[in-house]
Amino acid sequence: MNANEPHEQRPQQERSGGWSQFGAVPPAAGGFPRRDTHPMPQPPPPPAGTPVKARLNAGQKAVAGLALAAMAIGGGAVGAYVATSFQPQPVAGSTTGTPGPVFKTASDQLTVAEVATKVQPSVVMIQGQTGEGSGVVLSEDGLILTNNHVAVGAGQAGQMTVKFSDGKTAKATVVGTDPATDLAVIRAEGVSGLTKATLGDSDGLRVGDPVLAIGSPLGLDGSVTAGIVSALDRTLNLGEDRQQLPPGWGMQGQQSPLTTIGGAIQTDASINPGNSGGALVNAAGELVGINTAIASEAAGGGVGFAIPVNTAKQVSEQLINDGKVTHAFLGVSVTDAMGDVPGALVRQVTAASPAEKAGLRQGDLITKIGDKTVDGGDTVVGQVRGFKPGQEVKITYMRDGKTHEVDVTLEEQS
Repeated sequence: MNANEPHEQRPQQERSGGWSQFGAVPPAAGGFPRRDTHPMPQPPPPPAGTPVKARLNAGQKAVAGLALAAMAIGGGAVGAYVATSFQPQPVAGSTTGTPGPVFKTASDQLTVAEVATKVQPSVVMIQGQTGEGSGVVLSEDGLILTNNHVAVGAGQAGQMTVKFSDGKTAKATVVGTDPATDLAVIRAEGVSGLTKATLGDSDGLRVGDPVLAIGSPLGLDGSVTAGIVSALDRTLNLGEDRQQLPPGWGMQGQQSPLTTIGGAIQTDASINPGNSGGALVNAAGELVGINTAIASEAAGGGVGFAIPVNTAKQVSEQLINDGKVTHAFLGVSVTDAMGDVPGALVRQVTAASPAEKAGLRQGDLITKIGDKTVDGGDTVVGQVRGFKPGQEVKITYMRDGKTHEVDVTLEEQS
């Protein structure tokens, strides 16, 4: 496998925990009374002057235990309940007078509804004769960021249409595409005064941060789903014979080229066909990712993945300015290691490549790129694609049982 070309990865199942929409305080027991519930007799009050002890009788202890069980169930899962118990400031909470769960950040405090209202005008639905998806507005005059597979699918017959949150539509054309990162930029024609998205910083995300996914799943434009960041820095294999499936309509029965994406954001916010190219936003309503794929063994739903906005910003700027994207080149072919030590085994080194100049050889076992631990060949591919030509990267590898480090200056892929 070439480190600058994708390779097929053995399927791996990834699971993430749920997240309660009730916040850190689940509903108290008795919030939904049953018809067969009867009031329990209360013990008589103590005689005057008798000190009252903080004691529970057997019946009250049973009720207290039931309340704790109900709180754990109402929180979604015991794990979710325990996780939120250790947070001094809950990521979401509900108090008297507050219309819904509250996203809290250091600089802002918005309800889920306020975040959705803020972001929805900057998310569009993309329609074509052979595909559908979503997109995010980059400029007031119609530049829109989406997935490559959405732009290709919707634009195959030359009849691409963009539908805005106010119901208006406009024809659109492709500005540029980058299959290597599954990103594209299109332009809506004859429009002005659009609400562009506020770009955040995906490098600042942490596992557990609340997020919203906004797009047009199953053709239902403007749909909003809530969740958390389940994991960071995932490596995805997108293409034929894969588990991670780009959720764009019109892709069924079509074979798409295999590509590997590194640094992806994993979320448990519900993502379905049609969400592709839509927005993943943080608690302040800032764009942190472009929804691109789902991993599922059944049709619809599953674990969602998004391309980090920092990557999307870099790629979109090149597409807008130059119509194409340059990618970094290392110059090794790698495969998954089969021994006790995880990593990527170097099968071949390209002559005069950055890898050869840095001294890498066939048989070396790459275990780390920068600060990222390498657990297989696809990790090398994904990481290299996340760097820029001319960037210096530290590579850790094993040779003859000894660990070595080398700094490699990546070059532009020809």
